[in-house]
Amino acid sequence: MQFPRLPASWLLALLAVGLFASAASAEPGRFAEKQAAGAKLTYVNSVPILILQGSPADMGRQLASLVGPAAEKLTEYPRQTFARGGDTETWDHLIEASRALWPNIPADHRTEMDTLLRLSGVDRDALLAGNVMMDVYRGMGCSSLMVEPSRSATGGPLFGRNLDFFSNGYLHHYTLVTVYRPKDKRAFASIGFAGLFGCLSAMNDAGLSLAVHEVLVSRDGSKLFNPKGVPYTFAFRRIMEECATVDEAEALMKSIERTTMYNIGLCDKNKAIVLECTPKNVVRREAVDGLCPCTNHFRTPELALFPVCGRFGRLVADAPERFTVLDVAKKMHAVSMPRLTLQSMIFEPAELRLYLAYGKLPATADRFRKIDLAPLFEMEPAAR
Repeated sequence: MQFPRLPASWLLALLAVGLFASAASAEPGRFAEKQAAGAKLTYVNSVPILILQGSPADMGRQLASLVGPAAEKLTEYPRQTFARGGDTETWDHLIEASRALWPNIPADHRTEMDTLLRLSGVDRDALLAGNVMMDVYRGMGCSSLMVEPSRSATGGPLFGRNLDFFSNGYLHHYTLVTVYRPKDKRAFASIGFAGLFGCLSAMNDAGLSLAVHEVLVSRDGSKLFNPKGVPYTFAFRRIMEECATVDEAEALMKSIERTTMYNIGLCDKNKAIVLECTPKNVVRREAVDGLCPCTNHFRTPELALFPVCGRFGRLVADAPERFTVLDVAKKMHAVSMPRLTLQSMIFEPAELRLYLAYGKLPATADRFRKIDLAPLFEMEPAAR
């Protein structure tokens, strides 16, 4: 089954929506602190943290109770985005593609989503579309800089990451850190939005951290969409649940079918790499002199085609001999995109620590809030 990619004309329309949507009309997302069904929603350093635990069905029930209304609000995002772009036909194509991808989502994740849908008023097609639109729609943006211990002033690795996408005037206000403590799997924190079940940016209890960067072209002749692939945010969630090192993550990605083209920045407590992924290949790119930048182009000889990106060069230009957290934050600001950088973050894998900036556009203009994840991975969210 083949589904057409979104045309360039639609991308320009969407860009206009993202740039000119009125910030004054946006209502900041507010998550109420509460406990329910063995989980809790709390705040750490002014950042909303949702803590879930148990079986897939348990976590689906907890989601419905704690963030169901916010998730319902955000299922409007894909439909609204397409409607403002004036392309209802492409929305219909997205729904068709989403339904085709549903069986490829890992069974545990489908159970979690099904439970939320059963217990809430969330529209099924809209929720699924919001979780797989990244596989069908090709955007451009996002930047990362990974610093290995040999170049870090902290003695451990550092991983800076900007998430760039269209806010429609409100998406960034719904930023949510979700800490999962799944039964018989690794605990992890996903930095995303209410209603997002997979991972765009994440760290697990082994310190393994990841971030995705979309890519449009490849030398290997891969098509932009493989309907037999695992939707990529769910593949990345599997990495968080099952892997402790970049080597294990590489093996997992090579073992599955992939939907499209993307770079995955990966950093564990000792090493940083990029996996350049297409439906046909997974190629590993190592750090150079302890630094591993990543944007939206393949750079390995096997896959590189037009590897030109100004952000890539700025990430490593005038680099200090040893990077502090502040140095990484400055690099993230240097490559930020006004009106598009929704979130900026820095992971410290060895310390299980996250610094997160969001709220302003670009997010790097806001303050980075420190969150120690280790106690969140270990704590009991609430009495059953």
